[in-house]
Amino acid sequence: MYSTEKTSNLAKLDSISQLSTNVYRILGQNPGPFTLQGTNTYLIGTTKERILIDCGDTGVEQYIDCLKKALGNNTIKLIICTHWHGDHVGGITDIFKHVTNGPIPVHKLRRMDSPEVDNIKFDYILPGSIITAPGVTLKCIATPGHTSDHLSLYFEEEGSLFSGDCILGEGSSVFEDLYDYMHSLETLSKLNITRIYPGHGSVVEKGLEKIYEYIAHRKKRENDILKILENEADISWSVKLGAINNVNKHLVKLVKENKVEQVGFDSYRLNNAQNIDIGQTTTDANN
Repeated sequence: MYSTEKTSNLAKLDSISQLSTNVYRILGQNPGPFTLQGTNTYLIGTTKERILIDCGDTGVEQYIDCLKKALGNNTIKLIICTHWHGDHVGGITDIFKHVTNGPIPVHKLRRMDSPEVDNIKFDYILPGSIITAPGVTLKCIATPGHTSDHLSLYFEEEGSLFSGDCILGEGSSVFEDLYDYMHSLETLSKLNITRIYPGHGSVVEKGLEKIYEYIAHRKKRENDILKILENEADISWSVKLGAINNVNKHLVKLVKENKVEQVGFDSYRLNNAQNIDIGQTTTDANN
């Protein structure tokens, strides 16, 4: 689901951390090569009723204990899930049972390409929806790419972003659809973002800089592919481009943009009708 990083190389995150006046991070207690230090979940607000962003995995008792401790005498008013992956929605039923003593509203974007998670009734919201609490205004921004239903939340009072798995605190995110993912990054780059609260990893203090880094990283990979295609009339991507990670997803994006055409089962060539800029980019990246 995510960029794999050796957990021994990651920054140490506390189980419960106050990140700002309005934001507490509760670590999902599910570390691993695909979840990094664990899923970051966030309690938002300063009054008795709080908003919870993401819910961790199912059946993780230690997470439920941490969530209760972070809440103290406060309650959860509603839950917002950034996307359908199990480490972000799996803990919902445990929270209903052990924390809220029954169902509460769970907001997310509708997943159009596949059925939703079983046994959970979501309250679907639309992109652009505003969710508020005293001192908290969260703008819901559709950021598909990692998944089709991916949602990021812009915290207007802070100028901060809850990025889910669109942007991570360490490494780089993976994605189902690179075309959508790049459009999502471009959308986020137009916001006045200070810090980013990611779905995994440490807080990103220079939010816009990180977004630009992600964009440059993917554009460099794309230019690498276009340069190889320029030198080869027809190529089998699996043979000639195997060293470039996520190459198939890059090629699918380039076909959607009419820069490349598919000429066989796994062969592609430049679309000669397009004037393609394949100039060098300047970023270094590992994926």
